[in-house]
Amino acid sequence: MKNKILCSFGFAILMVLSALNSPAMAQQGGTPPTAPSGSPAGAAPEPKPDPAAKKPEDPPAPDGAIGKSKLEQETGTVNDRLLGVMPNYGTVETSKELQALTPGEKFRIATASVFDWTALPFNTVLAGIAQAKNDPSSWGQGWGAYGKRFGETFADNSIGTYMTTAIFPSLLHEDPRYYQLGRGSFGHRAFYAMNRLFVTRKDSGAMGFNYSESIGNAAAAAISNIYHPEQDRNASRNASTFGFLILYDGLANEMKEFWPDIRRKVFHKKDP
Repeated sequence: MKNKILCSFGFAILMVLSALNSPAMAQQGGTPPTAPSGSPAGAAPEPKPDPAAKKPEDPPAPDGAIGKSKLEQETGTVNDRLLGVMPNYGTVETSKELQALTPGEKFRIATASVFDWTALPFNTVLAGIAQAKNDPSSWGQGWGAYGKRFGETFADNSIGTYMTTAIFPSLLHEDPRYYQLGRGSFGHRAFYAMNRLFVTRKDSGAMGFNYSESIGNAAAAAISNIYHPEQDRNASRNASTFGFLILYDGLANEMKEFWPDIRRKVFHKKDP
C-alpha cells in the first residue's frame, strides 16, 4: 500500500487543476439585464419571456441523472468516471433524500470498485513500480516475484475497500456513500471533502464520527501483515500503510467533489 503515494500525488495535481480551472463561484448567476434607458415610463416590460421556457425553475440536474446501471439506480449513486476512466462508485450527485443502504448494497458497491475493469491495469502498474524498486527486496526479481507484488497490491486495495465501504459500515450502520457538496467557495468545498474522512451519515440519517474510515483502514493495515514479507511486519510499516490509506481516501474525496467542475470546464460536458 506504500505505492499508493504515487496515486496520491496524481490526485493532488488534479485537485490543483480544479482550483485553477473550476472556481465554484462560476456557478453563481450573473447580474440580470436592465431595461433600455429609452423605454417610456409605464411601458410593459420587454422582451416577454416565453412561458414554455421555464429556465429559472428547472433544476440543473444532477437530480434527473441518477444512474444508468441497476446498482446506481438502487443506491442513488452515479458512477461518473473520474477523467472518464477511474471508477467513481458510491458518489451521490443528487440533492434528493435517499434511503439507507442495505448491507447487501454496501457490499455490492465495494465489489464493483474492487473488480472494476480498471483494477487490472492499475495494480499491474503499481506492481511494476515495486518490481523496478525491488520492494520488498526479499522477494527478488523474476515473474514469480512480480506475481507476489501484484497479489500484494491487489489485496491491499481490495481489503481496504471492503473494510471501509462494506464490512464496518454494515456493522456500525454508517453510510459509505460520498455526498457531493457542489456549492460554496473552493476552500469550503475542499475542507468539506477532507472532513468526510471524519464525519459521515449514519443509516438513520444523522451525522456522526466516521468510525468505518479509521477502524476499517487500521484493520486493513493489520491484516496485510499476513501476506507481507516478514521484514515488513513492524509497527512503522503498519503506521505508514494506515497513513497512506487515509491520505489516498482524502484525495479521492477531493476528486469526487470537484470532478463535476472539471468535467464542465475542461471537458465541456454538463451532465454525467
